[in-house]
Amino acid sequence: MSERVPQRQAEIRAMARLAGDELGGAVDGIATIHRAVSDRVFAAVRWGVGPAAEPVKVVHDAITDGVYRIVSGAAVTAGVVGERAADLPGGPPSRTVWGSGFVAALQGLVGDSLEERVPVLAGPMTVRVDGNPVAPEAIAGHVPPHDHLVVFLHGLVETEHAWRWGGRATYAERLATELPCACVQVRYNSGLHISENARELAELMDRLVAHWPVPVRRISLVGHSMGGLVARAACFDAREQDRGWVRLVREIVCLGSPHLGAPLEQVVHRLSAALVWLPETRPMGRMLRRRSAGIRDLRHGSLVDEDWRGVDADALERRAVREVPLLEGAEHYFVTATFTRSPRHPFGRFVGDGLVLAPSGAGRNRVRRLGFAEDNGLHVPGAHHFALLNHESVYAALRRWLGSVPAAALGPGRAG
Repeated sequence: MSERVPQRQAEIRAMARLAGDELGGAVDGIATIHRAVSDRVFAAVRWGVGPAAEPVKVVHDAITDGVYRIVSGAAVTAGVVGERAADLPGGPPSRTVWGSGFVAALQGLVGDSLEERVPVLAGPMTVRVDGNPVAPEAIAGHVPPHDHLVVFLHGLVETEHAWRWGGRATYAERLATELPCACVQVRYNSGLHISENARELAELMDRLVAHWPVPVRRISLVGHSMGGLVARAACFDAREQDRGWVRLVREIVCLGSPHLGAPLEQVVHRLSAALVWLPETRPMGRMLRRRSAGIRDLRHGSLVDEDWRGVDADALERRAVREVPLLEGAEHYFVTATFTRSPRHPFGRFVGDGLVLAPSGAGRNRVRRLGFAEDNGLHVPGAHHFALLNHESVYAALRRWLGSVPAAALGPGRAG
């Protein structure tokens, strides 16, 4: 318990300080918008009444600037006061459902800058058991000794707790009781580049397989949304680095993963470019441009460093992303969803599951095709993006896909 007190204090103080700074920054942005609008208004008044408008403008600016300074300062002060909550009893927020959710939201939005600003909230990629981190070197005492390892990866602004959507038992918990396998869940900073998280996952898998209680003979990766992209990218990185664990991967399952990009990020990218043109909207444009590297990677489904290194992140037009091939020797499964009962319904085609369109989740559209086998897909009608975290039809598919003997294990001429 004594070890957790400093961690709790560090996390709460960092959260309070960051919240105060961000709120203060938001107030400053509003002040900038107010000043830009008032300048245009007074310019019009000055054109009509002449120099007589100038004293009024001076008084107006002095009063509003003073008010915004007070509000902004109060926001920062509130953050400092909030830090005092660190001295209250309790465990680290990152080990609670609500606290880890708050940290995950911060990571998803600005996670690429947390390492420099508040490193205690950045956090390394970790294996989690009951919300607590478990080092791969100590994993033997926390998992059953099965040779089939199933790894679950959450999506953007999520943690491993997200798999309990609707308050139901997770896929991992159910699979572990119904199949001869052991399941682990991974938590990571979703604000980092997908390729950066992929390297962390590749290294984590090295350690996990090396310290597994029995020799691992089969690995299955299951990712929701961004998690599916991280899984694919990690396998690509591991194959490039000739890591042994990747040769054991037999299934990669992507649940609502934007392989070809997410429309919301594409819209925000262009909206931020438009907003920075006018003084009245420039603060909002700059705020949108502060979104994390992880979010930006979702624009086209970028999986490798070369997609972003040396590239102007705010450029409207950019070079095409590198097409990362599917991992040889593994079956690739995908799940898509639409709000509508039919994916061909005009509304369903336009909004998909709310965040990802069905063609992107299936890895094929008019110009790009990743090569997923159509028979390896599942479409969930009348469902939204987060429903895929815990849905009966998805679980039934997972149980079928992960419970069968992989084709690679049957040998030549025996599959099917």
